Amino acid sequence: MTETTDATENTEETQNVIDHSDDELKAIAFPMFDNLIKYSNEGAYGMFIKNFSQGLLKGLNEVEVGKQFARSELTRNLSSEYDFLGFIRRGQHVTCLFRVTSTKKEGEWMGRLVLGYEEGQVKIFAAAIF
Repeated sequence: MTETTDATENTEETQNVIDHSDDELKAIAFPMFDNLIKYSNEGAYGMFIKNFSQGLLKGLNEVEVGKQFARSELTRNLSSEYDFLGFIRRGQHVTCLFRVTSTKKEGEWMGRLVLGYEEGQVKIFAAAIF
C-alpha cells in the first residue's frame, strides 16, 4: 500500500517563523510594524488589523480598540522613526522588539510584535506599545 499526500495539505506544520534569518525576519516585520504605526496614527481600525491572526482577531474587543484609537494620545501620535532592539525566537513565534517614541509625549515606549505562520502566511499574533 502506498501513502499519498493531498496537494492542498496545510503547510503550516512545516513552516516555522523562527527558521527565518534575521534579515528575512526584518523584511517581514518592519513593513508590518510600519503599517501598525501608520494605521494606529490614522485611527484606521480595518487596516490596522489587516495582518492579525484569526486567534488575535477573535480575542479583540472592537469597542475597546475603537476607544483606544479615539482617546489615546500615544497611539494616535506614534513616531514613524523607531529603533529595532532584537528578536526573541520561541516555539512557533518570533517576538520583535522596538523602541518607539511619540510625536506628542516625551519618553520612550517598547513596541512588541509577535509573528508566526497561519495558513501558510506570516501573521501578527500579538502587538503592543507599552
